[in-house]
Order: sequence, then C-alpha cells, then structure tokens
Amino acid sequence: MANTKSAIKRIKTSAKRNLRNRMVKSSVRTAVRKFNDLTTVESLRTAISALDKAVSKGVLHQNTASRKKSRLTLRLNKLTATQ
Repeated sequence: MANTKSAIKRIKTSAKRNLRNRMVKSSVRTAVRKFNDLTTVESLRTAISALDKAVSKGVLHQNTASRKKSRLTLRLNKLTATQ
C-alpha cells in the first residue's frame, strides 16, 4: 500500500485514467467490429470517428489510428470494386 499522500493520489488518478482508456478502446473496437460486419460507408465513418476521438484523448497513437483507418478504407474499396 502507498505511504505518501502523492502516491495515494497517483493510484487514484491512474485507476481513473485506466478506466477511461479501457472505455475508449472498447468503443473503438466496437466500431471497427461493426464495420467488419456491415462494411458500409456509414460504418466506416463511425469507425474513423471513433479512432480520431481515441487519438485526441491520447489513448491511441496517431500513426496507429492512421494505419487502422487506411486498412479499413482499403477493405471497403476492395469490396465495393468487386461488386
């Protein structure tokens, strides 16, 4: 257990941040999963929006989000080109 006041505060704040980060990551995963199920333009927009929000909150790195967005867009373009 933490002994100092600052260590106790650190534990509390890191627990809050951990919870928030998990919620944001979960929403990103849900949006990407919905895109994979539907593969529509609207679901792609939702997934990209969720990724951008995660980046703005500092949960994901910009390059990671860009890579994921690129892969999702490529997948949609491949599927629409074959139809």
